[in-house]
This record gives sequence, C-alpha cells and structure tokens, in this order.
Amino acid sequence: MEITLNFHPGQIVSLEHDDSKLYAEVIQVVISRHLCWVRPLLLLVKSSESEPPLINDLREASDLLWPLDFFRPALDTEVIPILSQVLAKEPKPEIDSSTKQLLHQFIHEVWQAYKKESTG
Repeated sequence: MEITLNFHPGQIVSLEHDDSKLYAEVIQVVISRHLCWVRPLLLLVKSSESEPPLINDLREASDLLWPLDFFRPALDTEVIPILSQVLAKEPKPEIDSSTKQLLHQFIHEVWQAYKKESTG
C-alpha cells in the first residue's frame, strides 16, 4: 500500500477489525522493517447497530510497533468529534486493567485474523 509510506509523526491513523477501531498517533515509521510505531489514543467498540460505540481512552496504554499495511490514515472528520469528547473530560486518566485487556484482546484478534488470511 503506497499511502502508508507517507505516514508522518503526529498523524492519526486507524486500525479496524470487525466492529472495533483503534485510533493511534504515529510516533515513527520504520520503513526498513515496514513497521509503524504508534501510541494508542482511543478504541471504539460497537456493541450493536442501535447504540453508539463505546469509547475507551487509551492515552496511557503502551505503544505498539505494528505492520504499516494494517493502518489507514484517519480522517479529521471522524477523529476530531471523538477526541473532543474525550479531551473535554478530565486530563489523561490512569488506564485501568479492563481497558488494557480490551486493547490486548483487540490486538490479538487482529493478529489472528491476519495470520488466518496470510496462511489460508
């Protein structure tokens, strides 16, 4: 994917899987290894079509080093309303264990889906 090589530090990117979206800030692109170092910001989890997605603040979560091809640039129109909701609340809260678990589960599911695609 040609566009991923144009990511730059500070850019917001999205990683989507099923009904969930991870938004993260690009810290560095490691072109030689085709990886992207990102800092998770938000994980949106949609539980049903009639409900708005649950927004999980991940600003205190661990950074990720993940393949470039998994990400797409996030559009300002999709990110700004969500970020403004989160930032309007309190300063960065300490991340709780259930939110950490959500992130780990999401990453695990994305990786399993990728492995299944690449081997099948």
